[in-house]
Amino acid sequence: MMPTSRRDFLKTSVLASSLLFVPKFLHALDRQGLQSLADANGRRLVVVQLGGGNDGLNTVVPFRNDLYYKARPTLGLREQSGVLALEKDLGFNPNMTRLKELYDQGHVAVLNSVGYPNPDRSHFRSMDIWQSGSASDEYLSTGWLGRYLDSNCPSCQVPYNGLEVDDTLSLAMKGDLRKGLALKNPEKFHQITRNRFIAQVSGEKPVGAVSELDYLYKTLAETSSSADYLYQTSKVYKSGVAYPNNEFGRNLKTTAELINSGINTRVFYVSLTGFDTHVRQQEQQGKLLGDLSNGLASFAEDLQKAGNFNDTLVMVFSEFGRRVTQNASNGTDHGTANNVLLLGGGLQQRGILNDAPDLANLLDGDLRHQLDFRNLYATILHDWLQADDKAILGREFERLKGLV
Repeated sequence: MMPTSRRDFLKTSVLASSLLFVPKFLHALDRQGLQSLADANGRRLVVVQLGGGNDGLNTVVPFRNDLYYKARPTLGLREQSGVLALEKDLGFNPNMTRLKELYDQGHVAVLNSVGYPNPDRSHFRSMDIWQSGSASDEYLSTGWLGRYLDSNCPSCQVPYNGLEVDDTLSLAMKGDLRKGLALKNPEKFHQITRNRFIAQVSGEKPVGAVSELDYLYKTLAETSSSADYLYQTSKVYKSGVAYPNNEFGRNLKTTAELINSGINTRVFYVSLTGFDTHVRQQEQQGKLLGDLSNGLASFAEDLQKAGNFNDTLVMVFSEFGRRVTQNASNGTDHGTANNVLLLGGGLQQRGILNDAPDLANLLDGDLRHQLDFRNLYATILHDWLQADDKAILGREFERLKGLV
């Protein structure tokens, strides 16, 4: 094979183009030492994103509300169809039996009507708002978890302090100085960095901290080192728990194996997509909620067996809910406020934490939000991760007292 120059390699390498061209992050590397985020308080956060806009009213069902059935004469889920009764006249979707078991054990909390002022019904814009922690008229290029990595660990340089179990990194995990790392499988990620040329280049010492090229090489070395650490650590624990045989289940299993292996990671990010249910919603959403319920229950079981459940908080969200009234295709269109689920062994408050959605007081046919999602973010950042929520979110939001 013809010799390849450094500059040609950096122009052509997929790894370089996808992981390395982040100048602010690169220029921060020479100021950082080797401190792990796990030195803070030992707690970790797992964010589960439901992509597409999950219908919250058919997830946490107001099954004794006549207005719900008036708006959804065929799509509404009735108690006799298997709705799993909780409290406050609300119940889980019939497909969420394993999550209901965790709820009964005191490991689940439900927040209703979570959203933000002047909601946006675009998938992309609303997801940006949730991932960045911005207002609806504010555009940020960093995510709330990326800024957490920036602010809470000033001497930390390793990318695996935030991991997204996926092929690409979400805005939520991108900070100004620091970014998380996206990978589906530690072994495959390790194999990529073991490519003969990449291994050779990552082992070379940069000429000096004076050019972008030197920073790129330094970052490549850090990425290679992280891949090796993740691969070696992931071999410590192999799960014996049965997970759903789908991508979401496999990603949660990977996450559990990394946590139970003792990896020094504080934030994980996992996604389940397909919730844009404009047509024939009951079948499509029901299957997805079954996947969510079964996957989270297996994940909880895995962490419980290894003694890591009490130090793990799972937050499940979607970019928006659906409209209250069903459409002509037996589905629902883009809406606004939605429920958020919390799961973990360290919850201080459990069950239904606020009032059910007010179906008698809608705004343009959509739910009014009771709770700004940034109040929840502030609570998780300050009370669970022990971070400066005001600095990360850019302003002060009232925290939910005694939640975690």
